[in-house]
Amino acid sequence: MARKRSFGFIAAALVAAGATVAICCGEAGNSLPAQAAVSGATSRPLDVLSTAKPWLTAIPGGPKAPRGKVVVVNFWTYSCINSLRAMPYLRAWSERYANKGLVVVGVHTPEFQFEHDPARVRLATRQLDVRYPNLQDNHYAVWQRFANQGWPGFYFIDANGQVRDYRIGEGDYASAEQLIRKLLAEAGHDPSSLPLASVKGIGIEAEADWADLKSPEAYVGHEKAKNFRSPGGLRKDVSAGYAAASLPLNNWDLAGKWTVGREFATLDGSAGAIRYRFHARDVHLVLGGPPDGRPVRYRVKIDGAAPGRDHGADIDAEGWGEVKEDRLYQLVRQRSVTNDRTITVEVSRPGLRAYVFTFG
Repeated sequence: MARKRSFGFIAAALVAAGATVAICCGEAGNSLPAQAAVSGATSRPLDVLSTAKPWLTAIPGGPKAPRGKVVVVNFWTYSCINSLRAMPYLRAWSERYANKGLVVVGVHTPEFQFEHDPARVRLATRQLDVRYPNLQDNHYAVWQRFANQGWPGFYFIDANGQVRDYRIGEGDYASAEQLIRKLLAEAGHDPSSLPLASVKGIGIEAEADWADLKSPEAYVGHEKAKNFRSPGGLRKDVSAGYAAASLPLNNWDLAGKWTVGREFATLDGSAGAIRYRFHARDVHLVLGGPPDGRPVRYRVKIDGAAPGRDHGADIDAEGWGEVKEDRLYQLVRQRSVTNDRTITVEVSRPGLRAYVFTFG
């Protein structure tokens, strides 16, 4: 059984909706116990869903159709690796138990500004093969009514409309599925004839190598940036030249001319690079392109060389990749022993935006 992973490597983010605080959840040595009640949460969660809008993918039968059914509500955002690694389980539960009365509902609550765009979220749901209903919660209205605390957040609601369990973070999916089966049986839809879902994430959705993961997520925007090593430090909201530095583990730097804004850093010059010293099997970087919409080529090196067989899904063995849309890009998946290494992302066209490194 997977361990529940919740509050390790957490990045706190003060989001636009008032005092709401959002956290993207990664590995932890200690778990957050499942809760049957969340302080400040609505006691009528299905009423919240029935009046919320807009729906990116509608609930069959309308927003009131889940009444009398078991419902799993998942708060997610499409650039968060923790949300993405939960997707195989949500898809499997929806497919396996829909005929037994289960409804899975995604609530897409954005972390970054580009995730507010409905067209981008719809594209992401298609690419991720998310077929269950999804609601867009740009202003955190549903998030606040549920008193959610991070991505991914899971609410397990029984057929009487009561929240029976709340979990935040990855892991412990087997016990979550057992809870779903228990709630279905209570509702008169015994699922015992069905085996437990067999789930194995592939590609970017593969489970992290938790045993050898020693790098936390690292934001590039100045609001949450830490461990920046370029000489002279980080200059906020102005175009400035940066130079590479000596990098201890879990530190990063820039080279070239960049503007470091609140959410992201933008390359201003004709050439530049961003580097990070990491210890993990996988390296991801959330990237966006310039306003003109033209793709941006980039090249990844590991310890100064092409990644070869350690390349991620979004680059080739020589390290070349292309930013075509704003999303999370997998740059490295190591196939051999994991050591402390340095990733360099080189860019030769202005306008590229870098948001956050995440690891697995």
